[in-house]
Amino acid sequence: MFEKQYDVIVVGAGHAGSEAAAAAANMGSKTLLITMNLQNIAQMSCNPAMGGIAKGQIVREIDAMGGYSGIVSDTSAIQFKMLNKSKGPAMWSPRVQSDRMRFAEDWRLKLEQTPNLDFYQEMVAGLIIEKDKVIGVRTSLGLEVFGKSVVCTNGTFLNGLIHIGDKQFGGGRAGERAATGITKDLIDVGFEAGRMKTGTPPRVDGRSLDYSKMTEQPGDDIPGKFSYSDETKPLSKQRSCHMTYTSNEVHEILKEGFDRSPMFNGRIQSIGPRYCPSIEDKINRFADKDRHQLFVEPEGWNTVEVYVNGFSTSLPEDVQFKALRSVAGFENVKFFRPGYAIEYDYFPPTQLKHTLETKLIDGLYFAGQINGTTGYEEAACQGMMAGINAALKVQEKDEFILKRNEAYIGVLIDDLITKGTEEPYRMFTSRAEYRTLLRQDNADFRLTERSYNLGLASEDRMRKMEQKKEKSFKFVEFLKDLSVVPEEANPVLEKRKSSPMKQSDKVFKVFSRPQITMEDVKNFSGVEEFIHENELNEEMIEQTEIQVKYSGYIQKEKNNADKLNRLEDVKIPQNFDYSNIKSMSYEAREKLKKVQPATVSQASRISGVSPNDISVLLVYMGR
Repeated sequence: MFEKQYDVIVVGAGHAGSEAAAAAANMGSKTLLITMNLQNIAQMSCNPAMGGIAKGQIVREIDAMGGYSGIVSDTSAIQFKMLNKSKGPAMWSPRVQSDRMRFAEDWRLKLEQTPNLDFYQEMVAGLIIEKDKVIGVRTSLGLEVFGKSVVCTNGTFLNGLIHIGDKQFGGGRAGERAATGITKDLIDVGFEAGRMKTGTPPRVDGRSLDYSKMTEQPGDDIPGKFSYSDETKPLSKQRSCHMTYTSNEVHEILKEGFDRSPMFNGRIQSIGPRYCPSIEDKINRFADKDRHQLFVEPEGWNTVEVYVNGFSTSLPEDVQFKALRSVAGFENVKFFRPGYAIEYDYFPPTQLKHTLETKLIDGLYFAGQINGTTGYEEAACQGMMAGINAALKVQEKDEFILKRNEAYIGVLIDDLITKGTEEPYRMFTSRAEYRTLLRQDNADFRLTERSYNLGLASEDRMRKMEQKKEKSFKFVEFLKDLSVVPEEANPVLEKRKSSPMKQSDKVFKVFSRPQITMEDVKNFSGVEEFIHENELNEEMIEQTEIQVKYSGYIQKEKNNADKLNRLEDVKIPQNFDYSNIKSMSYEAREKLKKVQPATVSQASRISGVSPNDISVLLVYMGR
């Protein structure tokens, strides 16, 4: 039935589990993906979309590393948008609207084509732990499966409890049972656990909506894509989303159900996502607002099911229905399924190492919502990193960690294990202090070579990245060497309302002006010829423009990152005794004892640890 022993066992097949299994198997580890329902691999439990602000950067990072999220997002997309194009490239974030059914199908087919990967459908009811080391899992039927490492990616299933008004029932998702047993095993060996909440809106019948009363939200005129590989192509046709608004009338109807709301009557005690609140939470917290945006998102190319983004709720279904029928365009709405809230167990992530291995149990890794995060993208990147490190540990190779200046993935993991989280964690560009370095356009430059050296990113990806880097950098040097005379440049400068030139100058310097675009530069003699002769594609041309326009900002951030990385190299011995450092604040000693940071740089990012505490620590360590 099973192999005698697996290198890596992955529990759960959501976004985290799917990426974990793919990474471990592609690195040559004998891997088992075990889940409660093989039909729901990589199910989009909430909104049918991938990417968005900061999340799009994460998907591109996963893709650059050889993960599958970018490819599947492309093959199942029904619309593509590059968000924040009016801002600088550090803020540009790709997003796709997805075909929910095709997304799950494409993920399953990708995994089935992955060598070294086995599948099994059953609930994991417990972990087999011996002498502080995990050696396998136990299923609800009593089967024992042995593995050298285990990656837990349980999503919202651990003791999941679903709330709709005053009704509640066990479940990991609507229509699926909760997972039990693992939480108890982990608490028994010393883990601290907590509860979190998330929610989802009603799904409705698109045939019952009047789109003429809504604002159309089309995709980009020239759509891009997530994956750097040639395996996918940009969309040639797209489906529009639509936008409408709630009103005071809608809010008054919703308030009628507050006495039966589990959020307000004390039935839900746990904390939900701050940046994706339920509709009842919005009208309660933002009482001064007389309307809120709703995004009406199709669930696929052909289905009539529609996702009402912005209307997440756990109110009674009759209140949901009555309120939604008062929204413009929803007057005759028919429900497919009501919205609901779900509470589930998580384990505060300060109990993890940077590899996502637990500090308490050797060979046990956590990824996704079990660590207190929210979002497919945050889960997927954790899964990939846990899968990589589980494979490396079994192969007795060095661990793989991304720093804060190397990837949004590095920011996310460092935030989780250094600061912890008491509410569902969501990634934003503002969380990354080096976001000019961590752009969506250069994830391949940052990560593909490192992943290739691990044996994960393919040789094709490596060659493609090297070619892009070589040609775009060559273009930058060409623009530094090429001169343009005032007679040629000034008509362009005047058109862009930029000061005219009085003498010849390098194109690089002219191009650095904020008003001047690549289309302008192509008018200068020799530029179009260079592009044609060197066979530069749009990606290489865009990369060149960014390197020219933002070279000063990029260099400044690199210098700042280099300074910080010097502290990153100062390691703190394992189980370091902070209690003897009397000149350090009591709060700092307590926080440092709890987190057990690996480096002085990590210690400096812990909430409650001051610069003075770090100075004292460095002196105590003889630095």
